[in-house]
Amino acid sequence: MIVDNIKNAPQYYSYGERFKKALEFLQVTDFSLIENGIIELDGKNIYAIITEYETKPLSEGKWESHLKYYDVQYIASGEEKIGYVFKDKVKLSQEYNEENDFMLWEGEGDFITAKTGDFLILGPDDIHMPSIQVNGVSKVKKVVIKVLI
Repeated sequence: MIVDNIKNAPQYYSYGERFKKALEFLQVTDFSLIENGIIELDGKNIYAIITEYETKPLSEGKWESHLKYYDVQYIASGEEKIGYVFKDKVKLSQEYNEENDFMLWEGEGDFITAKTGDFLILGPDDIHMPSIQVNGVSKVKKVVIKVLI
């Protein structure tokens, strides 16, 4: 897992052309002008999912991971806690769903607070729990870019 601010994105361009394209998109796009939905950056190889939602209490959170795509999660506005835990510290609770590229886990982990302009890069072994309240309910606009592994 990588956690950083979008102003530092160029240092991750060396991770490959797909990551470079995803991070450049985040750097140059004014998401206040973009509606929720899906934007293909390179077909099914790289696409962005733009959503707005209210953060939820920890009790409603779910640990998840993916096998086909890396997640590049970017906070366009607002703030939320995002949990993370190593795979060997949790137990699989829902088998892999290939169509939706996710599996669910049970266990406990640690949390970071991601604020406007922050991004995370999450790989297949990065078990994470997004969308958790920091200090009560808040509205978040998030962009999740799926980068094919």
